[in-house]
Amino acid sequence: MTTGLVAPEHEDWRHFARKALANRSFLTGAVITAFVVAVALVSFVWTPYDVTKLVIADRLQAPTASHWFGTDHFGRDILSMVMVGSRNSIAVALIAVGIGMAAGVPLGCWAAAKRGVADEILMRTSDIIFAFPALLSAVMITAIFGPGAVNAIIAIGIFNIPVFARVARGGALALWPREFILAARAAGKGAGLITVQHILPNIANLLLVQGTIQFSLGILAEAGLSYVGLGTQPPAPSWGRMLFEAQTMMSIAPHMAIVPGMAIIITVLGLNLLGDGLRDVLDPKLRREH
Repeated sequence: MTTGLVAPEHEDWRHFARKALANRSFLTGAVITAFVVAVALVSFVWTPYDVTKLVIADRLQAPTASHWFGTDHFGRDILSMVMVGSRNSIAVALIAVGIGMAAGVPLGCWAAAKRGVADEILMRTSDIIFAFPALLSAVMITAIFGPGAVNAIIAIGIFNIPVFARVARGGALALWPREFILAARAAGKGAGLITVQHILPNIANLLLVQGTIQFSLGILAEAGLSYVGLGTQPPAPSWGRMLFEAQTMMSIAPHMAIVPGMAIIITVLGLNLLGDGLRDVLDPKLRREH
């Protein structure tokens, strides 16, 4: 039985949809992100040309009707490489965010519930990790364990762990003194059950917004690692490696750098706009009181 103080679930979704459609940042970011994801999905079944096929006779062609974005120094179609590179970048960033969230959220919630020594250890460890720039940390890890997409995922994922731990901890600390949490404790529920039933659902919005932001940073990190030769390895295309290969061709084939560079910029911009829009739409202070 519901009361007037609790809105039905479908009303919550309708309210979210209305706010989302009225938010320009969310709409723009969602459209750009959906387009990039669609391109990545299409690349699994179709690309204009085979990205592993070298056609030296067609090398360094400017954009034409046959090759919309031109060709590179090996005669490969740049549009096809950007399409395949999008799925590699998205896969690396998505899995890395998943690693950070899967490990960081439980740690943050545990520290908030235990406080004391556990909380202090988590915070000081986070401070140590944050003392090193994210890309530098990823470079050090991949330099030690070797280049490749798997090690890039691990490196980016490790840096994401303290990020999500801090977000989860901050959100959980704000909830533990609340009346409904005190009522749950009075009913005999343990810290673990309270976390699962009450804390996590109430900090899901924070985690979703942070996940979107970390996703965009993961795209940049993967491109940076591939640029220095520590990320996705050939023959698999990568936006960062495409930029590296184009740096000596700027005077004769600037399209080799412009196209992957714009792909990175547009993707990161879309994800950042989506994150900003989500933060506005999901901000509790802006939500309708039921």
